[in-house]
Amino acid sequence: MTQFFDENGNAYAATMVRALPTVVTDVRSEERDGYTAVQLGYGSRKEKNINKAQKKAWGDMGSFAHLVEFRMDALPDGVEKGTTFDPFTIMNVGDTVHVTGTSKGKGFQGVVKRHNFAGGRRSHGQKHSEREPGSIGATGPGRVFKGTRMGGRMGSDRIRVKNLSVLAVDPETNTLLVKGAVPGRRGTLLEIVKEAVA
Repeated sequence: MTQFFDENGNAYAATMVRALPTVVTDVRSEERDGYTAVQLGYGSRKEKNINKAQKKAWGDMGSFAHLVEFRMDALPDGVEKGTTFDPFTIMNVGDTVHVTGTSKGKGFQGVVKRHNFAGGRRSHGQKHSEREPGSIGATGPGRVFKGTRMGGRMGSDRIRVKNLSVLAVDPETNTLLVKGAVPGRRGTLLEIVKEAVA
């Protein structure tokens, strides 16, 4: 993340996102696959790490590190296998985008961090219950109800942050500057979807 100053001197918290061209590696159709979608390839990797089936399917398009499918009701015009999407011809300053990614993994965490519990009081003879969950059930049922908030694995979830603005576009360095924070650590693969204009 960084700071971005606009022409009026206003400062914004922003995230620099590296964006490279994506290639349509396959088109799913209702007749052949039972659903309609576009499969996009991103990045590159060594050819020795690609199996024969992928080599034959991709042909001369390249060797991709990541494949992502986007389902849709109908295919847009002009989208076919081998079409390249350059993000800098699609994204403009001021556009609204939705960013999806995997959040940071935090491991096993207690209820104070995971569910914002207050913990026990710091007075009246309590010694070791400052961050404990307290009671987890009633005497009557004699069991713990499903869905009770407890300690457990936290993070590594698929998160979608909506309605972020594009502050700057730099095709020379392949970077987009997006207002606010996006999910994940440095190096996380993100899906950036431009909001459709009604």
